[in-house]
Amino acid sequence: MLEVRNIHSYYGKSHILHGVSLDLKEGELVCLLGRNGVGKSTTLKSIIGVVQPKQGSIRFHDQELIGKEPFKIARLGVGYVPEDRRIFRSLTVHENLLMGIKSGEKGSAGEGGWTIERVYQLFPKLEERKNNKGAYLSGGEQQMLTVVRTLMGNPRVILVDEPTEGLGPLIVKDVLDMLATVRKSGVTILMVEQNFKAAIRVADRFYIMSKGSMVFEGDTTALLAAEEVRKNYLEV
Repeated sequence: MLEVRNIHSYYGKSHILHGVSLDLKEGELVCLLGRNGVGKSTTLKSIIGVVQPKQGSIRFHDQELIGKEPFKIARLGVGYVPEDRRIFRSLTVHENLLMGIKSGEKGSAGEGGWTIERVYQLFPKLEERKNNKGAYLSGGEQQMLTVVRTLMGNPRVILVDEPTEGLGPLIVKDVLDMLATVRKSGVTILMVEQNFKAAIRVADRFYIMSKGSMVFEGDTTALLAAEEVRKNYLEV
């Protein structure tokens, strides 16, 4: 469903991504691993159009994304959950969810579409907090809200940047359970993560980046067997 081929992305004159390629199949949860500063977040920003690659191809259901503005990519069915969450802190949980509905939609994409009712059914913690303002949510609740707000636009795939960063172990479990629920609902997920132990619990396949390039691709069995790769590119 998503094919990234040989993209080169820059910040000014700084060459960040050096020929990055990856694939995402319908219904998968794929994790992009690597240390800080290797280009993981830039990869997501290149897919959603916040950063425009100077070279390569990004195809989503056979449509070329490079050159399109982020809002047009979003309308094609690509959701983006940034690392800093960006919830509306002065609005309630319910109001934040309403803000996620795309213009001209009612929070439904036909059968299986996301509605407020469906969100509250699948994520009862949000219903419990629906009248709470975003500023008063815990870090885990804010992360849940920003992912689910993205779902209100009925994306076919979501790009999630560092969903467990800064969260305690129990909250990490809640966030991972939430992502597993999203994936079971039929939404494909590409997740950037540094927490190897968290990622291994939910992802189907893995890519590992180093210095703007891919150095590993494989499933859970292959990653667990690749001790040297983990030692060189993941362990501190």
